[in-house]
Parts: sequence; structure tokens; C-alpha cells
Amino acid sequence: MSKSFNVNLEYLTRVEGHGNIVINVRDGSLEECRLEIVESPRFFEGMLRGRSVFEVQHITSRICGICACSHSLASIQAAEDAIGFTPSEQTVKLRKLLMDLEILDSHILHIYLLALPDFLGVKSFVPLIDTHNQTVKRALRMKKTCNQVCDILVGRHVHPISCTVGGFTKLPREKDLETMLELLEGMTKDLEETAELMNQLSFPQFERDTEYVALVSEDAEYPLLQGSAIGSSEGITVDKKDYQKVTNEFVVPYSTAKRTKWNRESYMVGALARLNLNYSKLHPKAKEVGDALGMNRKITNPYLNTLAQVVECFHCLYHGMDIIKELMRDGINYDEEIVVGLNEKKSIPVKAGSGVGAVEAPRGILFHHYQVDDNGHITDANCIIPTAQNLQNIEYDMRKLIPEILEKDEEEIVHRLEMLVRSYDPCISCSTHFLKVSFVK
Repeated sequence: MSKSFNVNLEYLTRVEGHGNIVINVRDGSLEECRLEIVESPRFFEGMLRGRSVFEVQHITSRICGICACSHSLASIQAAEDAIGFTPSEQTVKLRKLLMDLEILDSHILHIYLLALPDFLGVKSFVPLIDTHNQTVKRALRMKKTCNQVCDILVGRHVHPISCTVGGFTKLPREKDLETMLELLEGMTKDLEETAELMNQLSFPQFERDTEYVALVSEDAEYPLLQGSAIGSSEGITVDKKDYQKVTNEFVVPYSTAKRTKWNRESYMVGALARLNLNYSKLHPKAKEVGDALGMNRKITNPYLNTLAQVVECFHCLYHGMDIIKELMRDGINYDEEIVVGLNEKKSIPVKAGSGVGAVEAPRGILFHHYQVDDNGHITDANCIIPTAQNLQNIEYDMRKLIPEILEKDEEEIVHRLEMLVRSYDPCISCSTHFLKVSFVK
């Protein structure tokens, strides 16, 4: 193969930012392959310094408009770990429900509005309004349901209000639980049709075995909010407090975003990594769907991350409904409601310390790490988001993929690369306008 071409994808945007893909093939050999992130630093860690742990979750939720609940929950977990506070069983249960809702909402967004247009031969979901109207309505109907349930639980989905250090400022009433359950039960048919639709799609054939990293647990629960450790497909686990032994952040000269690697040259986080490590712990309904989709084995095709998200949608929906049923059966202790404010009444003891929060956001494991003084003020902070952990792995995927598809025309090569990046589920702003492509002849 003596093919030569250059590709410059401007602008590939990521988490609220921009990036480029640069490829240079000369006489059939890949000479250059870069995933350049050109977004300016956002300095969120700097914004947290000097802030009370009782208000910080409202700031960190602004890191992402899609994963706002994940950032709030990781932030709260880190803060509570730092001051030595242990949340009640009821609080943990409600936080798990919130995590289920966010992953469900985010995955539906990616499956239908970001990934599906690739398989139906259109540039975005907008043309599907005419050609696949009922499919678009189904997606929006499920999105609306997730938002409605989040509204009931935490005031709103984007930048949630009522979940805070210590618990919730407003707990759902009996009628709220009934409404949430009714809404989620109404989603089951649409989700079944989603699985049927995705099972009919033809995903690109591509394999690259990499390291998969996710929370792992010693119990039987699929770990999303909590895990006993950080696990690797290499058979290694470390305590979440030692998360920096996993991430090993480094920089490359052509990117403003840090990268990570652990036991190999790169690792993958997200739905596919979680399934590869924790498939046996999925809700029985999710395993039923996963078995039907052929996901009940180690998957090394990153394009199938979208199918892994479909499986997780079933887990989160049915696990979430089980939590609500438990709350309806056992009742809610409203004495646990937290008074709004910055702990003025000192109802939650505060001490100096260091705390780590590690949760599974829709796109993968998310770390928040805070140093707190005796007054509960943050003196130092570190946040490592899933997208940054995936950047190195995406680039290594591209390096293996390009030589395998050189026989295709340039348009198809670009399309395969775009699909590859999208399979990692970048943020919504990333996938909506990173398709400006130019070839250098």
C-alpha cells in the first residue's frame, strides 16, 4: 500500500472545549497520529481553594453540564472522607439512585443523539426528525423522564440542588416516590425497543486489547457510587486513596489536557471497562440484555462501548426502580433532612483531613481529592475526569486503526475515526461540531 495523505480534523472538541486530530500517512506508513486538545485550562481546582466543603459541590457540578450529578457526588464523597463523616444508609441509597438516573440520562443522549446518526448515514440527529420521527420521539421521551425524576429527587438534573455533605436538604415524600416509580416503569417499553434497535446495527470491526480500569467491589453490587478499590483488567487493585498510582498523569507537547496511564501505555474507562470488570454484578435484567447482545465476554472493540451503554441503561433503570421500591417499603426517615446552609449550627462535626471521592460517571471513573483545614475549608484540590483518562487510549486506538483501513477512501477513513472518538462518548458539545475536516494534498 503506497497511499499518502494528511488529515486535519479541526476542531475536535471535548469536555466543553476543542481539539484536533492530525494524521500523516506517507507511502502507506503512518508517520504522525495526534489527538490534540487545545482547550484552555479551566482552573476549577483553584476555584475550590478557600471554599467550605458544604458549598463546594455546587461549584464542582459546573465542571460538566451532563455529568453534573457525578461531580456533585464525587465532591461530596471527597469532602465527607476528608472531615471523617459517614453518611447514613438511607443517604447512600438515595445517592445510588441519583447515580443511576444520571448514567441512564447520559447514555440515552449518546446512544440516540450522538452515535445513532453514524449508523443511519446522517451528520446529526436533526435529519432523523423527518426520516425516523418515532425513534427521535422515543429518545426525547426517555430523556424527559430522566430529567423529571431527577427534578423530583434533587431539584433539577443539571447542577442538582438538594444533595449535599451530610445527606439531602429535601427528602422525597411518599407521593414523590410513587411518581418516580411510575415514570421509570413507563420507560421500560422504550428501553426494550432501544435494545432491539441497537441489536440491528452493524458496528465496525476493530480490536485492540487495552487495560480496562473501573471501580471494583467485594460485595455483589455493580459499583457505580462506591467501590472497595480501583480495579484493572491486569488483575491489580489499589485503594481509592492511592488513585494517583493509577492515573500517573503526564503531558504531551501538543495537548493542554493531561493524560494518564497505569500498567500499559494507556487505559480505558467507561461503560465498556465497567462491563469487562464487573459484568457478573449487573442487574439480572441487564445481564439478560447483555447476553442477547453478545456482551457477556471480554470486549476489546471500543466501538462497542455504545452497546455497553445500552446494557448499563437496563441496569440503572431496574436498579433504580428497586431502590425506590425499597424506600417505599421501608419508609424514609425525614429527621435526616439537612438544614440548608454552610453547617452554621455545627450539626456535622468538622476536622482537618484529606479525602478522596471516586465514582463511576457515565464516561468512567471520576476522582476528586481535597485537603481540608480545621474550619472545613479546602486548602488544596485535585480533580481527574474520565475524558482525560481516555485521551491516550483513543490515540493508541487510532494508531492501530489507521493502517487497517488504508484501503478505504479518505471520506470513509475520516468517518471511521469520528465514530471511534464518538464511541468513547465525549461530551455533547464535543460531538456536535468537531466534524470540520480538511485534507492536505
